[in-house]
Amino acid sequence: MIPPVPVQKAPPGEQLLFHRLRDDPGTSDWTVLHSLNLARHVRQVEGEADFVVIAPGLGVLCVEVKSHRSARRDTNGMWYLGTQAPTQRSPFRQASEQMHSIRRFLSSTRLDIRHVPFASAVWFTGASASVHPDSLEWQPWQLLDRRDLRRPVSQVLSTVLASARQHLAAKGKALYAAPQRPTADQCREMVSRLRPRFEVAISAADYRQAREQDLLHFLEEQYEALDVMDAQRRVLFTGAAGTGKTFLALEAAKRASLQGLKVRLVCYNRLLGRWLAREMDGFPGQVTGSLHGIMMDLTGLKPPENGGEAWWGRQLPLLALETLFEQREPADVLIVDEVQDLCDSAYLDVLDLMLKGGLAGGRWLMFGDFERQSIYGVADGRAELKGRSPSLYERGLFRNCRNTPRIGRTAAEVSGLANVYRGFRRPDDGIDVTFAAYTSHQEQEQILAKVLHKLREEHFGNDEIVVLAPTTGGAASKARDPALRNHLAEYGTRGRKVGYATIHAYKGLDAPAVIVTDIDAVEGEQAESLLYIALSRATDRLAVLTHRDALNSMWANVTRGKRL
Repeated sequence: MIPPVPVQKAPPGEQLLFHRLRDDPGTSDWTVLHSLNLARHVRQVEGEADFVVIAPGLGVLCVEVKSHRSARRDTNGMWYLGTQAPTQRSPFRQASEQMHSIRRFLSSTRLDIRHVPFASAVWFTGASASVHPDSLEWQPWQLLDRRDLRRPVSQVLSTVLASARQHLAAKGKALYAAPQRPTADQCREMVSRLRPRFEVAISAADYRQAREQDLLHFLEEQYEALDVMDAQRRVLFTGAAGTGKTFLALEAAKRASLQGLKVRLVCYNRLLGRWLAREMDGFPGQVTGSLHGIMMDLTGLKPPENGGEAWWGRQLPLLALETLFEQREPADVLIVDEVQDLCDSAYLDVLDLMLKGGLAGGRWLMFGDFERQSIYGVADGRAELKGRSPSLYERGLFRNCRNTPRIGRTAAEVSGLANVYRGFRRPDDGIDVTFAAYTSHQEQEQILAKVLHKLREEHFGNDEIVVLAPTTGGAASKARDPALRNHLAEYGTRGRKVGYATIHAYKGLDAPAVIVTDIDAVEGEQAESLLYIALSRATDRLAVLTHRDALNSMWANVTRGKRL
């Protein structure tokens, strides 16, 4: 589908057909342009085609969609569409003119389309059209209505294109009889010529709103997992990146808060803790944030300048335990995200005292990815957790609802977890992960600027793009080109600029577009874990900038992708 999201103000019928065309397995090798602007219309100053279907072996079909609840034409040739004023403008003529405009434009580009059948049809999606099928103005197969929605859209439109081919052949157009046209290459060429004219029709607001609605729709399917809490007081949810764990943790915390319960929503990562706290702002009776931040608030301490692992991982938890022993204001419900990073005995001691009944008898929900997300030197702590709470119930999450299939599969393949997902909630948008090789810092900086420019062309705002690197000295933080540097800022302080962060710091968060830089090694468990986390942050677009030697090693594990 081009674009991968429907136009924001499209009528209901167009919205319906967009999703039917996108989700039908039978259209997997088709390209469908939605809301194509026609600057070179055969009759008007300009026009617009609702859908242009370009299907290998079938042809090109322009579909005019009418969403009205009723549609009829009287004996004087006047059209009555819903509550609109009567008009002499025939929707079949509209569709035909769109088709001829597109065909004429493609011919003007010197593209050989002599053997490609072009056709048009009108689909009354909301009505059983009261239009006689026999007419001088259209063929019976050009009329579709609400009843045709009972069949898969791929079958319906394939039948229309097959009928169009037969009609052309019957009229002596023998060159259209060959069923192998258009070829896949011809389809790509037609799309490449039409797409530049098309892209201006979609605004950034269209992309942003549709992406958010699409993600929310698929996350809502995870709600059923929360029903487990009604039957189980202590539940450990496990799942790979993108299976909705953070969403479920946040939703469970909101529900418990609105029930009048005292809630503690805890995670490991500082940036994620801040985001969760913002999302929980205004909900009563809750404390939300990173465990280290909550412990500092409990003790009233500030981190020492040279505080290392001994202070953060041992001394601070001991001081927090002393405070908890004295205050004794435990929560009714404890919810922990990123628990794979908190299964250390010192941290579990603190969590135990935070909760009424403790970990053994209290009410808690924990969410973790024990595959490749533990990058802080903590071993798989499920045995430790089960030792403290023998009656816990473990539930797996297996369907990815964050990433597009191509991004999710690439993240899994690169990190050696090819079978970690049982499926994807989101549809395939046809956009592969981009891989780019560099041999020097200067070359990587040039590639980074090029990728950022491309994302802006695709309507991604600066606040939707994040640049991630394994260390603080990544390409974004050390950019030398003033033009590039002026568009970048550290994540959390970026304002209207593109944010950059380390993979460690950004763990648990996601963004519509992610650029991963400074990948110099892909072998070894630590490198694979970092790649898994970094690549799985992207919801819609992903670019990976890697040293040429590392890319050759990585490429062997990737089944799909494109190189710059």
